Amino acid sequence: MRDTKHLEKFAKEREQKEKEKKLFKNKIKAVEAGANGTLEYTIKEGANKDKIADQKILKKTN
Repeated sequence: MRDTKHLEKFAKEREQKEKEKKLFKNKIKAVEAGANGTLEYTIKEGANKDKIADQKILKKTN
């Protein structure tokens, strides 16, 4: 008896969370690429100083 109560409670909570996710999924806005200067960021220190951070430089450092 006790096991079924926990399972039922878990199932209800999970169902509620899934409903909330579906509702809030439509509210999320896409982020603009390059907003606030993030697209062409100039590196200030290190080997790539004064270069614009693009995909080539970022892949080398990782």
